[in-house]
Amino acid sequence: MKHINHLFSIIFLFVFLQAIDAAGQTYAKNGIVASSNKVASEIGIDILKKGGNAIDASVATAFALAVTHPAAGNIGGGGFMVFMDSSGTTTTIDFREKAPLKASPNMFLDIDGNLTKGKNLYGQESTGNHIGAKSIGVPGTVAGLYLAHQKYGTLPWAVLVQPSIDIAENGFPLTWSLSRAAAYFETNSPIPFLQDYFKKDTGELTPFGELWKQPELANTLSEIRDHGQDGFYKGVVAKEIVRFMKENGGIITMEDLSRYTAVERNPIKGTYKGYDIYSMAPPSSGGVVLIEMMNLMELADLDSIEFNSTAYVHLVAEVMRRAFADRAEYLGDTDFNVDSPLEMLTSKAFAKKRFEHIDMSKASVSDSTKFGQIYDGSSTTHFSVADAKGNAVSLTYTLEHSYGSGMGSSKLGFIFNNEMGDFNPKPGYTSTSGIVGTNPNLIQPEKRMLSSMTPTIVAKDGKPFLVIGTPGGRTIINTVFQTVLNVLAYDMQVDTAIEAMKIHHQWLPDSIEYEKGLLSPDTVKALERMNHTLVPTNSLGELMGIQIDAKNTIKIGASDSSSPDGAAIGY
Repeated sequence: MKHINHLFSIIFLFVFLQAIDAAGQTYAKNGIVASSNKVASEIGIDILKKGGNAIDASVATAFALAVTHPAAGNIGGGGFMVFMDSSGTTTTIDFREKAPLKASPNMFLDIDGNLTKGKNLYGQESTGNHIGAKSIGVPGTVAGLYLAHQKYGTLPWAVLVQPSIDIAENGFPLTWSLSRAAAYFETNSPIPFLQDYFKKDTGELTPFGELWKQPELANTLSEIRDHGQDGFYKGVVAKEIVRFMKENGGIITMEDLSRYTAVERNPIKGTYKGYDIYSMAPPSSGGVVLIEMMNLMELADLDSIEFNSTAYVHLVAEVMRRAFADRAEYLGDTDFNVDSPLEMLTSKAFAKKRFEHIDMSKASVSDSTKFGQIYDGSSTTHFSVADAKGNAVSLTYTLEHSYGSGMGSSKLGFIFNNEMGDFNPKPGYTSTSGIVGTNPNLIQPEKRMLSSMTPTIVAKDGKPFLVIGTPGGRTIINTVFQTVLNVLAYDMQVDTAIEAMKIHHQWLPDSIEYEKGLLSPDTVKALERMNHTLVPTNSLGELMGIQIDAKNTIKIGASDSSSPDGAAIGY
């Protein structure tokens, strides 16, 4: 912290008006965009410089990520946006994918009632609810971005979409991470679309560092630029989507596309020691679980619990265990599950009851007959935006697995999601390995599958203070939770909070994942003696965050070092 504070002083005194990059953080006087790709962040900043607000920059950044970050940036998936304006008014946009009209609860079961299996886009065995065209949910991204722009944007729609068209047409230097994916898919993927996805007109793979051009995607984006959301859900793009589905065993129809709508919803709101926390309501479970866990931690005596200690990890894991058990029991799309007890789950009184049963000397036991695990694959990305006018956006969107279903039309140039795998696949069946069969998240036509995406804005004195979110699939909620806790309870600056050690417990499987090298061997052994099962992992999440220092009118942006192409850029 000493060197960070020293760095802050230098910046504040000598380069007060200039954004700089150092050790993963960026300081800015006006605006910041932190995303999983530097080119996309630069496009968002350019929109802010042109006079656009945080919504405008978010729309442009999201479309740019659909070109530069195809593993998760998308127009073939869906997600959620949390928006706080300069007055402190907060709203959310739900553009989660939907089940097609022909979907049914048993659609992924064989005649014996077991989950079907097959090869996924990586050539590995997978369950049927994550592979093939039947796994594709009705995409929501274009509708969500369009709704946000129509209600809260200021610059013309075409101005926001055009930069992504330019990148797709003219190309951008293929990054090392993308070039590695290209080589892998050419050799290992059973899906022809992915085998050819990164190839040039000559049939050769685009090498690392050379311009990767996507003319078919540019054409699709041009339709969206010229016709708004109708450019995707109607017209030539929609017709080609439906043709592709018919030829590949999918069930999405023109009616599914024309009926899709994004929805503006009230945020889930909680408090933590004077801070207001705003996050996403169902069909994302992120906000509810985040608020429940923050309420539980507010009851703990954190002054006596050292960060990263055995007591800290045990407490956090037990808090996670309880919140995720409640998630599996109660949460789903509230448009279909009207009895979800959101007020109870996010109340201080409910947290007090849950907290009373935490034993600080030993681990609890997860019961697979009652509850289950979280969902979402790893193909999610998040970006945070703050503008000079005091507006802020936290946006997370996804394809489910990395590169989604791996399927796409060569005429359209984008990858479809495999989000149907986020529904509970087998009614009534919950296992210790994490398969869940509770009713709130069973497949129904036009239902939105439960998500763990957790775009979040923390406010202080009615103004944005922390804008945060992450990809990470099943670990998203816990990664955001710990980062928010690090800032609010342990007084870390956002970049330090992002890089700090994270753990993950999701009720089932009954184990703690922890980041290798960031938890001492002695602590691991001590936790095992408390009956915890410890599982090492490389990293948890790729957080993109912004902290706003209202006193000094400075914005601090941070891109997780785990994101190979990520960047926080400010001006």
